[in-house]
Amino acid sequence: MYYENEIKALKRSKRYRTREVVDNSVLDFASNDYLGLSHNKELHNTTCQTLSELPLHSSKASLLVNGYHQIHKDFEDSLKEANGFLDAVVLGSGFNANIALIEALVRSGDELFMDELYHASGVLASQINGINVKFFKHNDMQELSQMLNSSDAKRKIVAVEGIYSMDGDLVDAEVFDICNNADAILIVDEAHSSGVVGNKLMGVFDLYNIVPKPNHIKMGTLGKAYGSFGAYILASEHIVEYLINRAKPIIYATSLSLYDTLLAHNALKFILSHTDSLKEEIALRQRVVYEELGIKVEGLIVPILIGDNAKVIEMKNILFTNGYAVGGIRQPTVKSAIIRLIARLAQSENELRTLCKSIKSMTV
Repeated sequence: MYYENEIKALKRSKRYRTREVVDNSVLDFASNDYLGLSHNKELHNTTCQTLSELPLHSSKASLLVNGYHQIHKDFEDSLKEANGFLDAVVLGSGFNANIALIEALVRSGDELFMDELYHASGVLASQINGINVKFFKHNDMQELSQMLNSSDAKRKIVAVEGIYSMDGDLVDAEVFDICNNADAILIVDEAHSSGVVGNKLMGVFDLYNIVPKPNHIKMGTLGKAYGSFGAYILASEHIVEYLINRAKPIIYATSLSLYDTLLAHNALKFILSHTDSLKEEIALRQRVVYEELGIKVEGLIVPILIGDNAKVIEMKNILFTNGYAVGGIRQPTVKSAIIRLIARLAQSENELRTLCKSIKSMTV
């Protein structure tokens, strides 16, 4: 067998992975469906009704070859308005969005500065031939500032996450001033912060009251808080124009499905019209996590350090048997194994509290 030794090594190190069909009878504290909108039948039915009245149901082609529909444009316009950016483009996934941004923006003579905990899609993109990348210590604004000040690159591009997907912590607000002062392009991956933090639940730009500038780029996904699939990039008209002409995942991929785009648009409307009640539910779950586990979280990601791959899998399996799905995250995704609990709004306060008590009893 071609990769038998590699598979054996993964199994020995307790890093072997398998696909598991979702069991909907188990309480879901593992998914990134933060607001529980994947279960909102009204959003689904409204989307299906609108789509059924159209002459087609598939996007059929790339955005640049007869695949850009009014549905896409309407959603992009709503995203721009809700987030205060001048332009937007939707595309297939957050993974593709990071590839698009980094592969297209970092040219010869440029330098990319990336947080060491940035998502794997961005790290992969940074390894493309010719990209000059430097990693700075996680959320270390002093090191980032020093790197930028000592760089003589033609263009400087910084990549951070709004809320980091595994640690669950917020990006330091100072990154905006540092990048502005250094005239650096700033990419903020808001996959895990959009829909979860901010006055309007639009993410860290919203949370920190940042008025978008020409050097600011916001990327967000639709498969998490928005309960759909796909991604978007928000930026200046100039940068979006450039991406449409140079970013391969935009140019060469079929445009985002009409169903996913419509569903995400309806989800955006839902979030903006239910902001106060959603914020109350988020705060309630943050409070439960702190009361039961002593962990203060900025969003809805709860990382519980275990440090042992075998124990993480054992705990994950026991919890599953008891009716709870959680993430058992191991290397290389994280430096040290964790239980990753998502305090989703689709699960009740009591269900979350009971789960937290169970986890605490297994870690003392």
